[in-house]
Amino acid sequence: MRRLCVSMIALLLGSSSAFSADEAAKTNPSKSRVPTVTVSVAEAATVTARVPISGTLVPREEVLVNPQITGYAIESIKVDIGDAVEAGDVLAVLNDSTLAAEVTQAEAELLRADAAVRQAQNQIDAAQASTDEADATLDRTEQLKASGSLSQASLNQAKAAALSARAALASAQDGLQVANAQVVQATSQRDLAKINLARAKILAPVGGLVSARNAKVGAIAATGTEPMFRIIRDGQIEIEAEVIETELGAIALGDAVEATIAGNGTVTGTVRLIAPTVDQDTRLGLVRVALQGNNVLRAGTFASGWITTDSHSATTVPSSAVLTDQGGEFVQIVDEGTIARRKVVAGLFSENGVREIIDGIEVGETVVSRAGAFFRDGDRVRPIAPEAASEKAAAQ
Repeated sequence: MRRLCVSMIALLLGSSSAFSADEAAKTNPSKSRVPTVTVSVAEAATVTARVPISGTLVPREEVLVNPQITGYAIESIKVDIGDAVEAGDVLAVLNDSTLAAEVTQAEAELLRADAAVRQAQNQIDAAQASTDEADATLDRTEQLKASGSLSQASLNQAKAAALSARAALASAQDGLQVANAQVVQATSQRDLAKINLARAKILAPVGGLVSARNAKVGAIAATGTEPMFRIIRDGQIEIEAEVIETELGAIALGDAVEATIAGNGTVTGTVRLIAPTVDQDTRLGLVRVALQGNNVLRAGTFASGWITTDSHSATTVPSSAVLTDQGGEFVQIVDEGTIARRKVVAGLFSENGVREIIDGIEVGETVVSRAGAFFRDGDRVRPIAPEAASEKAAAQ
């Protein structure tokens, strides 16, 4: 009997609880049926467009140093790989004994040519004196012939002597021109010999960093082979990066770059050069990036990073809030718990998960940030912030 009473009491209590739940649902149906939706508020933020790059560190300009004279042995080497040099520094020295002898020989030849000039001038002076004397003799002979004191033969002989003297003078003057030409030639040979002697010292044409050295003591200097030295002008290293052809149009000279260099961390720079062509096989174009503070960087190192092509302030919403259908892009506004579709003009995707809204909504409006595709205009929802949604998910 006691067990029967207990069972009846439990049945009555269960019926009472069921009745209370049904009554609660009838009195407040919206609380049990309105779905919860995560929303976000449109904010003014900076949006940034970036293009990924990857490439290798290369010298901005590499200068090749070759000997300007060949056939002479390398006597000494003054620098090695990694040394910093200034323009005009001696890199190596060739054996110059033969070149020094050629300078001495050329100077002696110039002295001989100078003496020949003086000798030719003396011959001119002598020929001029002979010509003057012959002309004077001819004048006297003509006068005596006119007075009948001399024969025609004597006059003819005087004329011949005068002509011979003038010819000797002309020959002496030509000899001076030849001697002067020999002086010019000897001077040129002397200057060339001095230049070759100076070229026995291999000088740095520019200042920078020695990146390669092929010269060896005892080797014969020659052209047409590997250069004796390679110098990175001013030690400047930059990134030679590859960019997909569809992104090249967005890049402009001077765009900011942030790159990660293997073993050196993050560096900054700017776009210095954009190649006018694209590789037909890879569909990639080359971009050169000038780096800042790159004294410790080494050519050949791998680099990757981003080129910032645009950065400006705009109205933004989470990227997931922007939906697309046949009519274009749209978002769903939440106003007083009701969904309203709003057509928008969307812009850049930013790296922090937001998207620019060029037109359609204003800062401060609330949009459905997730699962918007499941709702339609006029749907009632219970909006919660992303933080609250995350806490709710964690609690479950």
